Amino acid sequence: MRRIGLAVVLALSLLAPLAVEGQQAGKIPKIGWLAAGSAAGVAPLTGAFRQGLRQLGYVEGKDIVIEYRYAEGKFDRLPDLAGEIVHLKVDVIVVAQVDAIRAAKQATATIPIVMIGPGDPVGLGLITSLARPGGNLTGLSFLSTELAGKRLELLKEAFPTISRVAVLGTSGSSQEVKEIEVAALTLGIHVRAVVVQSPDDFENAFVTIARDNVSALLILRSPLIRTHATRIAELAAKKRLPTMYDDKLFLEAGGLMSYGTDTIGFYSRAAYFVDKILKGAKPADLPVEQPTKFELVFNLKTAKQIGLTIPQSMLYRADKVIKESAGINRH
Repeated sequence: MRRIGLAVVLALSLLAPLAVEGQQAGKIPKIGWLAAGSAAGVAPLTGAFRQGLRQLGYVEGKDIVIEYRYAEGKFDRLPDLAGEIVHLKVDVIVVAQVDAIRAAKQATATIPIVMIGPGDPVGLGLITSLARPGGNLTGLSFLSTELAGKRLELLKEAFPTISRVAVLGTSGSSQEVKEIEVAALTLGIHVRAVVVQSPDDFENAFVTIARDNVSALLILRSPLIRTHATRIAELAAKKRLPTMYDDKLFLEAGGLMSYGTDTIGFYSRAAYFVDKILKGAKPADLPVEQPTKFELVFNLKTAKQIGLTIPQSMLYRADKVIKESAGINRH
């Protein structure tokens, strides 16, 4: 009897790890998606991330579940939304925009976080270094701060006569504004920073821009700007102002030119980090990636609408040109 009892105990002890392994294998990983903007405003980006997951073999609802939370541009909601996601016991949180990243970091020090976007995550105190970010945060950086001055330079090359440029952004764009001001000194351009904090501020912002007799508009990335991109483009068109963005997606809303990385590709790449983490990698050991290729894009349809001619030399340098009838032409 003792031998039989010992055999049963031994068998159960061998089966126990298999049972636990079976439970873990049957668990569907859960991702928390925290966005400062609206669902509609970031739909192309959400779609890119989901496509990235599909390319890695994940099927949403079957192999993975995504819990979406949107602040709709109300940044004060971010801490509560981040808390909701943590309460759901997700396996990883995906988040863009600095305020949303901070909210996620404050909500948890243990759940892995994949960030998308901040221009200088080290300078902002989000990570220790790009190579070894430390803590529970890793992901991708757009280098938007470092490229801000380059965008002003390209704007001046395309329209050499401009002397006064308005920079439209939110209160969180101060780093980029400083980079632009440094570049402006070299280029001999006067920069006027115009801050918007809500959709109600746009009309007054363009009144200020008109009063200051600016000749071009440089628009900085933010959830508020992205959500109301079409309205901003329309207001700029009424003033016949050439506009420069950091993302070609804004040109679909009527922007004139952009210089920056492939945002869609970046959001798709975020799926790689999620996959690595779900397979056991620690965020602290996953280096933060930065773009290595940047695209200069022009919208000829918008140029024609506001009566501007883009120099042929700039069009030759462009990576893409949006034409009135032929869509996007790749050079």
